[in-house]
Amino acid sequence: MIEIEPAVVNSSCAWASDYDQLLALYQSPYTGAVTTRTSTLNGFNEDPNIHTVAFAQHGTTSANSYGYSPNPLSQYISWIQSILTSSSSSSSSSSSSKKKPFIISLTTSTPTDLSSMFSQVQLFRKSNTVDPSLIAIELNTSCPNIPGAPPSAYIPTSGGVLASLLAVMRDAHAQDPTLVLGIKLPPYVYTDQFVQVIHLLKEFSYSSQASSPDEHPIATTTNPFSFLTCTNTLGNSLLLLDGNQEFALPTPLGGLAGDAIHALALGNVYTFRQLLSTDPVLKNTKLIGVGGVTSKEAAERMRKAGADVVGCATLLGKLGVKAFEVIAGIDA
Repeated sequence: MIEIEPAVVNSSCAWASDYDQLLALYQSPYTGAVTTRTSTLNGFNEDPNIHTVAFAQHGTTSANSYGYSPNPLSQYISWIQSILTSSSSSSSSSSSSKKKPFIISLTTSTPTDLSSMFSQVQLFRKSNTVDPSLIAIELNTSCPNIPGAPPSAYIPTSGGVLASLLAVMRDAHAQDPTLVLGIKLPPYVYTDQFVQVIHLLKEFSYSSQASSPDEHPIATTTNPFSFLTCTNTLGNSLLLLDGNQEFALPTPLGGLAGDAIHALALGNVYTFRQLLSTDPVLKNTKLIGVGGVTSKEAAERMRKAGADVVGCATLLGKLGVKAFEVIAGIDA
């Protein structure tokens, strides 16, 4: 797993779309890593009249109709390279000038495209312009806002779309075990869904060899997935504007986030932690807890539920990078 200290990140969202946003997230002393907005191979056709966000008048709840980033993966690689190699973009933390890692969020429904995207990332990691340990990949399997393309992780079974994508990830990891790979998951609502995910992840474990203390090779079982991000937004949600009762989004349905899904997100993190901790192959899998992390107390609840790292999006959308001061409990 990449080193994330402090153990706070932004989740993949519209407020991590461009260079300036990524740089601001990188320079904040209250983030331990930066997650890009989810990119595709060639970019998503974003329409500002359709793809937008609305915030509830009270509390910190949002609904969005966003799809994926209009910027292709290659653009994010270029921006990350620029940030990591520029002396002027170092973190403003006074305790260390250590470079922060990036989590590149990407997605596709096609194994061929995913292989191409992995090749781009690997060329970047091996280019001698960046420390490869600073780059992780998160496969977003959970955006509910794409017409005709339901989130692949809602059907986490062998032989499905998700399984074909995980096979690409497994093969890439087998070729380069230094790859740090994660999966962004949707919010699940009943036990069998969690169990199915665990079973599917285990299917992609593979045998490898490690050196014993006496330098004799020993067989070991390796799972390619270092972390799970729980959770993405809750789809098919309808947010009404207070007062006039108009639809808040033009779609009008979208993905619900923030305070309104906090309890569900906590339950997802808790359930996965229980299942992972009892499995000898998956017990070291880390959890990034996302969903309603809108205060220091919410972050503490997420950690109590079992998150190793906490992430936020809605609060970032409302406050900008100042959100991470709130999560850290800094009284501005």
